[in-house]
Amino acid sequence: MHPTNGKIDSLWRHPVKGFTPEPVAETCLTVDGFFPFDRLFALEVGPSGYDRDDPKFLSKMKYAVLARYPAVARLRTRYDEITERLFVDDRSFDIAQPAGRHALERHIETVLAAHEDYDPVAQPLRFLDIREGAVDHYRFTDSAKGFVSILNLNSVRDLSARMGIDLDPLRLRANIWVEGWSGFEDHAFVGKALRIGEEGPLLEVLKPIVRCVATHVNPQTAQRDAEMVQALWTHYGHRDCGLYCRVVSPGLIRAGDAVDPQVA
Repeated sequence: MHPTNGKIDSLWRHPVKGFTPEPVAETCLTVDGFFPFDRLFALEVGPSGYDRDDPKFLSKMKYAVLARYPAVARLRTRYDEITERLFVDDRSFDIAQPAGRHALERHIETVLAAHEDYDPVAQPLRFLDIREGAVDHYRFTDSAKGFVSILNLNSVRDLSARMGIDLDPLRLRANIWVEGWSGFEDHAFVGKALRIGEEGPLLEVLKPIVRCVATHVNPQTAQRDAEMVQALWTHYGHRDCGLYCRVVSPGLIRAGDAVDPQVA
């Protein structure tokens, strides 16, 4: 069967690992590059083993993320790359300065300690910025293949219908949301290429995204209210939803662009 053509519904970046997704109107993808401004920062919980000069992919549980602390969703964050400020609800922090980072760490510790079984004395937070290290080609992604992530919105709708609840796609924290594909059709694209737009970038599909308990957290209420991982296994026999891709040729992408699987 010939694959269905899709189109970009919206674009999202996640500057701080685990924290608020931010909509993007358009962006440029570069060869072998990560989605711009995605997972540049993380909040380490106690010593994690992270080495900024020789970074390795560590378990997400080493960081303040939804899988570990659902209360992270209570904090609405926004990153301004021009001023180097991170906005948290009605406060802003100059993350280019040590004092601003320290204030940010203490503020988030206060929120987590109020809502979670979290001890800032035993496991203090430390703000990490990948740009400070000697290695450029790294991000705080869950996978070494997490360059660009794609979410098939009809997969989310199909799972929602089977679970009997309305699942917010923001739970899955993907960069590119695609309309038009049938539910989970995209899993057959692994090993193939996707062309975005008529003359836009070409992406190689590397692997499906294996989901974790972070998806159980409602991004609006900060409550664990949907066991998506178990539901994926029960209804489909796997725990995957979405794709990791590598950029093979560069270009500009925006909402409305076609996303066409390339047939050999």
